[in-house]
Amino acid sequence: MIDLRSDTVTKPSKQMLEAMVNAELGDDVYSEDPTVNKLQMKCAELTGKDRALFVPTGCMANQLAVKAHTNMGDEIICEAESHIFNYETAAPAVISNVLVKQVVGTDGYFNVDDLAKAIRPPEYYFPKSALMCLENTHNRAGGSIIPIDVIKELTSFAAENGLKRHLDGARIFNASVETGISVKEYASHFDTISFCFSKGLGAPVGSILCGDEESITKAHKWRKILGGGMRQAGVLAAAAIYALDNNIERLKDDNARAKRFAEGINGVNGIKVDPAKVESNIIIFESTQIPKEELIKRLKEKGVLISSGSYDFLRIVFHLDVNDDDLEIALDAFRSL
Repeated sequence: MIDLRSDTVTKPSKQMLEAMVNAELGDDVYSEDPTVNKLQMKCAELTGKDRALFVPTGCMANQLAVKAHTNMGDEIICEAESHIFNYETAAPAVISNVLVKQVVGTDGYFNVDDLAKAIRPPEYYFPKSALMCLENTHNRAGGSIIPIDVIKELTSFAAENGLKRHLDGARIFNASVETGISVKEYASHFDTISFCFSKGLGAPVGSILCGDEESITKAHKWRKILGGGMRQAGVLAAAAIYALDNNIERLKDDNARAKRFAEGINGVNGIKVDPAKVESNIIIFESTQIPKEELIKRLKEKGVLISSGSYDFLRIVFHLDVNDDDLEIALDAFRSL
């Protein structure tokens, strides 16, 4: 079965498993797991931040950032299709007791004029605009990469208006290898940045939140409150370290295969896709003749798994467990339908 549903479906390689088996362990709730400590220091250095905190999931990393930067009754500003708003089970309301102001963007981001309109006036009867969150790459926008000039403009304006800035960088390394812009450069424009080890980097579990001392101290406390203290977590941190050391540059292959696949299905009757919109490892497309659920079913019968995207769209994601032969087999499956 060729699994193109997500880059979260990858299995650890033999080398990664060996690193996990050989990890030096301690109790991370006491901050005594040497492998977790090594990972956190490595990520802090990688992003240019004071500290980093290893957490089980990207959702937790994002929500710890929201908690660290807000008070009850505040409001955060997100692009309307962002992961934080759509896929984290109303967590900003449940955990931080904040409102989410949705700003409709293009290709996963909004402009400064849109941001200016979203920031609340200072009158006491309005919620306080406390935090702006961006997502790079942007999942529901088809893995789009926010241009660095846009990031600089938005974060500068947010800072001038008293907003903290968080980057949901779940797939930031896909953006980095594609643009040549370092993760440290991306991170420098934000107070906190999170990214996942369990997506394109190929680790089985885990994400990281990086930021200033005060934010990570608060996040550390709330990680415990939310049940994120993982004791001998070095066995997972070792996989993340291996991923950072070995699986970043190869993300170029995933990005390239996604573009190649989009071009391949672009000529298939009944498929609507814009290859020019494919900027990283995600393809968002429409099926104009076969209903989406039926297409998913019929492709599965041919040994290809894809996922249902938002609205009328479908999604394909390339990752390290998909090679060139798999790509051609998947293309043939599409063409046969």
